[in-house]
Amino acid sequence: MTTLRIDRVSKVFRTGSLASGFTAALRQVSFDIEVGEVVTLIGESGSGKSTLGKIVLRLLSPTGGRVLFDGQDIALLRRADLRDYYRRVQGVFQDPFSSYNPIYKADRVFEMIRAEYFADLERPDWSAKLESALDGVSLNPADVLNKYPHQLSGGQLQRLLIARALLLDVKLLVADEVISMLDASTRVDVLNLLVGLKRKGLAILFITHDLSLGNYVSDRTVILRQGAIAEMGPTTQVFGNPQHPYTQMLLEAVPQLHRKWHGHGVTVSAAGDGYHPAVARAAAGGRRGSGGRVPAALLEHPELVEYAPGHLVAQPES
Repeated sequence: MTTLRIDRVSKVFRTGSLASGFTAALRQVSFDIEVGEVVTLIGESGSGKSTLGKIVLRLLSPTGGRVLFDGQDIALLRRADLRDYYRRVQGVFQDPFSSYNPIYKADRVFEMIRAEYFADLERPDWSAKLESALDGVSLNPADVLNKYPHQLSGGQLQRLLIARALLLDVKLLVADEVISMLDASTRVDVLNLLVGLKRKGLAILFITHDLSLGNYVSDRTVILRQGAIAEMGPTTQVFGNPQHPYTQMLLEAVPQLHRKWHGHGVTVSAAGDGYHPAVARAAAGGRRGSGGRVPAALLEHPELVEYAPGHLVAQPES
């Protein structure tokens, strides 16, 4: 059963002097996320992965295409329906400290949840519900509640945000670089927590530039290159038998713990790595629209060919 459908989503930003140029952040990106599935979105900085996460959370509006949640176009949601959407879809971001106001204690986020969604719940029942959510992320209420953000570690703050999502009966924790600021041991704890929630039916869009993390947690992987899908499919196939030169380049660039670096660079030809001249010109502010319209070439997506069942690979762009 499909929880989230990304349907030909594009996003173009105006750039340059007097906003006369265009940058294509996303170009007709399409994929689904099923119930209890982790889909990892991987790409370098500027590939469009965080832009897509913000569109799913309705922090940005797409230039074209749709995002469907349980079959509903989220752009059409208003008032009560939008409130219900945020009860079922939550985001957890890279810097946990930025999600908290330093002058308020950390558990204020839960009081805000209670006021918005559980105002009729008696205090004893609310306390029991909160303790259950904290227990689900391996936190002791006495250790984290009634404390200021600076008194807690980054891992504890991330777990509190995940507990917030659990309180809301969330169906989709959108994890954008969620552990990149945590130390190695805490990373493993948070990753294992996400995997455990997935087994309970939670769908997760896991956004990262770290291929090793994507390989660890995901069922399927989507590789983004200049706002377009370069390759996608089951993680075992994308990582075990990558077909696109860009995916191969990313995998070759991953440091190996058992090998020393010998100064050999990793290169890939512009013709084969998904380079698109129109996109490059627009990113530099050199492509102007006519009458404020977005150049059609910016929204073109390379043709995806099925290499193996469920394993799609983009054709090189001219």
